[in-house]
Amino acid sequence: MKNILLSPTIKKALSYDFLFGLVISLLFSAFIYLEHYGYSLKFLNTLFALSALTLLIYATKRTILFSGFFIGLLWFYWIGYSFQYQGVGYMTPFITIGFGFVYLVFFGVLALTNKIYIRALLLFGLSFIEPFDWNWMQIELVFVESYIGVFKYQLALVIAAITLPYYLKKPFVYLPLLLIPLAYNYNPPVQEQSKLKIKLVQTNIKQEKKWLNETLPSTLEMIRKEIDSAVKDGYDIVVLPESVFPLFMNKNKILLKKVLELSHEIAIVAGSLIHEKGSSYNVTYIMQNGEYQIAKKLILVPFGEYIPLPKFAQDYINDTFFSGQSDFLTAEKPTDFTIKGEVFRNAICYEATCQEIYEGDVKFVIATSNNAWFAPSIEPTLQNLLMRYYARKNGVTIYHSANYKGTGIVR
Repeated sequence: MKNILLSPTIKKALSYDFLFGLVISLLFSAFIYLEHYGYSLKFLNTLFALSALTLLIYATKRTILFSGFFIGLLWFYWIGYSFQYQGVGYMTPFITIGFGFVYLVFFGVLALTNKIYIRALLLFGLSFIEPFDWNWMQIELVFVESYIGVFKYQLALVIAAITLPYYLKKPFVYLPLLLIPLAYNYNPPVQEQSKLKIKLVQTNIKQEKKWLNETLPSTLEMIRKEIDSAVKDGYDIVVLPESVFPLFMNKNKILLKKVLELSHEIAIVAGSLIHEKGSSYNVTYIMQNGEYQIAKKLILVPFGEYIPLPKFAQDYINDTFFSGQSDFLTAEKPTDFTIKGEVFRNAICYEATCQEIYEGDVKFVIATSNNAWFAPSIEPTLQNLLMRYYARKNGVTIYHSANYKGTGIVR
């Protein structure tokens, strides 16, 4: 057995599968990295995405497994970065490798069969699956900055176009490729823009300093300057990032009063925390005309703000790796608020990449994030691509303010 496993033929086959799997993963992930480094081109994104999906369907079983592993690494290597701020930074490489294996299994279902049409159906089916409630692996996302649309029927057309030639003979073998132009996004949903003048503030506060007492005075001074600048420039709304006030705002009456005084001049949307009835919430404060409204988070981040596992496992992981802090509670429904006649839907970080936020009559979303948890990495780029995906699917315009990177209007 040992001689067989180490034979040149086996080694060569494994090397081929390893390299081919790496190539597929690079094609599948290229649109993220091209966007991240400012070289995103629709033609290349379209070509790479079509090539990646085709190769996933036709590759050998071992190649598919390698592909899934590398895709997991290329998309989510950064997730473990946040563990250093929980005092368990040694977990970072294990989390990174763990996500590689999660997506080895995720895409590995394609390796359960050699039948091309079954693989095609399985690949389409994967676009509905969210491992551990983590929804950032959207198969259609590979087309978000391409010539092809991001709706399910368009993905289905593409998969059919690259699958059917296997079952046809000349001269009709390439005829199914005509389905690809039908996947072009001819009639995208209308995305309006608010008539209000909105200032989106991007801060750059390092995560290791964000919650320190000695950092608070400079943070508050920065916030005051941003608000004053927005008032001077005639803005209607100033939006500050998630938890820009690194404290329980409802427990700091003096600070709250001062900010409310400023809200007579301009509407202020800013992230903070609230503690009430023994529970903590990650919230947005909407302040205008000396009064405020609180928008609580609806959707928590898996393994960051809640543990998507049975209760016994939740308690163990929360106490062992999160110091008991992964226990934020949520709102029961999305929060809408009105500023000067315009209605906005609230979204805090991860929520802006979840379909639940876009349900109902939604035109405008104000989203806030703290991306410093994952600096430096591609996370803000991937988040922005996901927001474009949901904004375009739902005909919504997103106004996004972030700490570290990602601030801007997303359409």
